[in-house]
Amino acid sequence: MTTAIGFKDTDRKTSELLEDILHSIRGEHITLRDLLAMMGESGLLLLCAFLSLPFLFPVSIPGVSTVFGAGIVLISAAITVNRLPWLPQKVADRRLESGKLRPVLQRGVTFLRRIDRFFKPRFSGLTSGAAMNRFNGLVLMGAGLLLMAPLGLIPFSNTLPGVAILLMAAGISQRDGLVVLGGYVMVVLTIVYFSAIALLAYSAGRSFNLFG
Repeated sequence: MTTAIGFKDTDRKTSELLEDILHSIRGEHITLRDLLAMMGESGLLLLCAFLSLPFLFPVSIPGVSTVFGAGIVLISAAITVNRLPWLPQKVADRRLESGKLRPVLQRGVTFLRRIDRFFKPRFSGLTSGAAMNRFNGLVLMGAGLLLMAPLGLIPFSNTLPGVAILLMAAGISQRDGLVVLGGYVMVVLTIVYFSAIALLAYSAGRSFNLFG
């Protein structure tokens, strides 16, 4: 899949986008390819946010972060280059039943409307323009790579990048630069935390002469 997703500056809320999609679905079936094309950038960011939710706890299930992190990296890479993510043809052309999809989208619209009041366009310099959009996509990708680190049993090792991904995805989709800035801070904190873990591991190894 190499279709452009129309990465552009917009003040539209994700809830409004989902509602438009809900009303535009025609027929008994729709393919995943068509659904992703209709959702565009906001839909991909919403998926990133969804994938980050299991990690908003101090300790996560080992192995899950690697799989979900890889998914976030692929999605953020697609956002960065303004293309829909590549999917096998059988997956992309899989037909979804409209009757089952509409209630799911409606629940999504209801939930997003409840949290809309927490977001508003601000600090536009952090969310506007092609260069900034690409930079944010790269930061989101970096957060996904940090999430993939096999440190799930260490407290907060998945939580910090998970929160960073959630803030970045929500902030970019709602053009809320303050939330995006919070995402930057969480990415930096994650790097500092991982560096401290590596330093402690090295120091412990030196104490036991594991590093000679």
